[in-house]
Amino acid sequence: MSEAAAGHSVGRTVEAVWRMESAHIVGALTRMLRDVGLAEELAQDAMLQALESWPADGLPDRPGAWLMQVAKHRALDHLRHQSMRAGKEGELSWEFDEQLRAGQRQPDELAELAQEARGGIADDVLRLIFVACHPVLSSEARAALTLKLVGGLSTLEIARAFLVPEATVAQRIVRAKRTLGAAQVPFEVPSGLERKPRLASVLQVIYLIYNEGYAASAGADWLRPALCREALRLGRVLAELMSEEGEVHGLVALMEIQSSRERARTGPDGAPILLLEQDRTRWDRLLIRRGLDALERAAGCGSLGPYALQAAIAACHARALSPQATDWVRIAALYDALAQLLPSPVVELNRAVAVGMAYGPAEGLALADTLLAEPMLRNYHLLPSVRGDLLAKLGRHEEARAEFRRAAGMTRNERERALLLARAVR
Repeated sequence: MSEAAAGHSVGRTVEAVWRMESAHIVGALTRMLRDVGLAEELAQDAMLQALESWPADGLPDRPGAWLMQVAKHRALDHLRHQSMRAGKEGELSWEFDEQLRAGQRQPDELAELAQEARGGIADDVLRLIFVACHPVLSSEARAALTLKLVGGLSTLEIARAFLVPEATVAQRIVRAKRTLGAAQVPFEVPSGLERKPRLASVLQVIYLIYNEGYAASAGADWLRPALCREALRLGRVLAELMSEEGEVHGLVALMEIQSSRERARTGPDGAPILLLEQDRTRWDRLLIRRGLDALERAAGCGSLGPYALQAAIAACHARALSPQATDWVRIAALYDALAQLLPSPVVELNRAVAVGMAYGPAEGLALADTLLAEPMLRNYHLLPSVRGDLLAKLGRHEEARAEFRRAAGMTRNERERALLLARAVR
């Protein structure tokens, strides 16, 4: 392998490790430094050091642990420098230094253990989410910042998730970090009545992280399973913490059922396989059962919210042993209910698909056509993709081919682009 190729390979490895470990590293550093912006900066410094060191020294046995160690050393250096500037170098004793090395800012371990005994969460990643979702930030800033810190996503990927310009997301993230620093937001999971106001933002962020893993917005891979697993893990932790909240169980149900399809969603070469073409014997029945149980718990908490309704839609697919057995009339009705609770052009587009399956492609196309003037969907590749599918079913093949090609030109995911171009050929 040439030196350039080896460097590119290491770069991809560092990026993959960063995706999986960045939230844990930033969370651990935030606990040490009490400054989320500085924590992310030092974590990224560690990643840059990996890009410099790994090509020469070789990939470490535990890349994530290597990054964590380097990042913590940088945090320790920063704390020592702060202490020296304050004229307290004599107070930075060996014992205190060892505490810092263990990830403790000061001897407050007993207080943290007491908090855990009272039901607090000893989970840096979850704390990081609640900090990033603090009410001092706008809802858009909370979601963008948490996707950056916890999901390890780029500003471009976040922009596509929100359907806004990349520059807008970058500005939100910078301002959010400044605001958190100025407000001196504590690194903790809120307790009691303080939790509820921040729950909606937390659920939104977890859902967006999951979606980026379920259908990557850019790059060479259709799936990013690590993101899905992290989002599902956080959802399960939240469900234990807030067992009385139906929407928490609804989101967990949705992610469990969607995750059940992972093995069937790509072929041997990694190419995407559409829902109606998947081998349903490869769906994970244990995850489906877990999802259906979570959906029952959501229903037991009262009326179904937006996440629980989406889980109910996913459950219709999970219960059908074949595509022909799918209850599309019920799915269309559930999308009607979802559109009432969560008015959105994206929900309406999904409703058009369901209506097309339940009542015919002409009905579905009529609904999809009403969305052509939506500014939010102007660069959304799934609108021409849906129209292309409905036009093909109506025998309007030239129009369908043009729509699939237009959709292919909009997506930044290589696998999805290939799929759409193949559909254009068909």
